[in-house]
Amino acid sequence: MNNKRKKVRVASIGLGWVTLNRHLPSMDESELYEVVGVIDHHAGRAKSVAKERGYAYHSETNSLEEVTWLDKVDAVVIGTNPHAHYKLIKSAFNMGKHVLTEKPFVMSVNEGNEIVEIARKKKLTLGIVHNFQFATCTRKLLSDLENNRLGKIKAIQAIQLSNPKRRLPKWFDELPLGLFFDESPHFFYLLSRISPGELEMLNCNLFSSSLGLNTPASIFAAYCCNSKEYGKLPVTINMNFEATLSEWHITVFGEEYLVDIDIFRDIYIKLPNDGLHTTSTVFKTSLLSTYQHFAQHFTSGIKHLSGTLRYGNDILFRTFAEAVIKGEEPRYIGADNALRILKMQEEVVKKHVVLK
Repeated sequence: MNNKRKKVRVASIGLGWVTLNRHLPSMDESELYEVVGVIDHHAGRAKSVAKERGYAYHSETNSLEEVTWLDKVDAVVIGTNPHAHYKLIKSAFNMGKHVLTEKPFVMSVNEGNEIVEIARKKKLTLGIVHNFQFATCTRKLLSDLENNRLGKIKAIQAIQLSNPKRRLPKWFDELPLGLFFDESPHFFYLLSRISPGELEMLNCNLFSSSLGLNTPASIFAAYCCNSKEYGKLPVTINMNFEATLSEWHITVFGEEYLVDIDIFRDIYIKLPNDGLHTTSTVFKTSLLSTYQHFAQHFTSGIKHLSGTLRYGNDILFRTFAEAVIKGEEPRYIGADNALRILKMQEEVVKKHVVLK
């Protein structure tokens, strides 16, 4: 791409909730993007969105080959269902377009390897929407970890509670292990970024759905983090897909501090070692956790209510645009990251044990 041109011209394909509420607002608010047009196969949707948001072009199709105005764009942003990613990414690369795609990347490691090889051969930028690593709460955690403010790391755990009644895409249960395959990339890229070493899966167990779904009732996966600094650390993922509440949390157990990031609320809770667990330390922990929660919920909550809480998408889209402009690999969201997370997903799909 010509470095003198400061904007990346984009076509956005797949106009579901995430595209409309995360992708397009992040690009429209950025000085690095020009959204040239939108594409969707649903009748009238692309035309309506283009008119509402002031985009020049729109197409009603699920095939890039049918879009006559793609010569006017540099990149394609994909927000379709995961089954369509492989074909769309490959088509875009064959047209010489850079690609930023929603997670999950593609449906198999074989597909992923092929896509990455094409991108590197054609010297095109590939990015994956692994956005929560750029959220405010995660950036605070990464800063504390980089500056050794938590003390020696003892363990890391991720917990997801998912209410089956919450807003979910229609296609989620068609994926391998259903909703797990759609949502697990978030935990895998966050844990890979946070952990002080490589993660090795020890075991993975699941309970089948009680609702007749492909999505299991719950999944528990245990990993060993092999850290040069801290030795072997336990890292666990516990995902319950039939919960009463919807909550996503990652907790880091440091020798001096425990940190919990509340992913849905973008809140960072940091609590000191409570020692003997006396009445005074219990009260202090309660006071600190309550204050931190409500102080941050006030700021993030306003953004949530106003629809401006981007959960790191603003930084992610800037990272991708800068990589395209400079001809570089986008840091933390590039091809190597995409393949690593895809391999972790496929490992669970292939090696899990069903508990009865």
